[in-house]
Amino acid sequence: MSECLFCKIVAGEIPSTPVAESATSLAIRDIDPQAPVHVLVIPKVHLTSADHVTSEHGGVVDELVLLAQRVAEQEGVRESGYRLVMNVGPDAQMSVPHLHLHVLGGRRLEWPPG
Repeated sequence: MSECLFCKIVAGEIPSTPVAESATSLAIRDIDPQAPVHVLVIPKVHLTSADHVTSEHGGVVDELVLLAQRVAEQEGVRESGYRLVMNVGPDAQMSVPHLHLHVLGGRRLEWPPG
């Protein structure tokens, strides 16, 4: 999608700070981190949100989780714990309409999220 911020990042049209990458996903630092570790894992194919995932997208979500695990290991939070968050829609504060997973960690996280 030509107007999608994350599609432009994946295409290299907008700079980002990459953390890790797989054949189908890219992990980048969040520009407004909510925790010491805050990385976004985004599929390279455009999907608007988790609400748009179908059985035809086999491998997309599991690849996001596998790359998130790798990021957690690289960032040193896999053992202490980390949070995976996937927002859907404006009421969930999804600001970019492209499926993505937040990897948050590096401190004790509040519950419920504040």
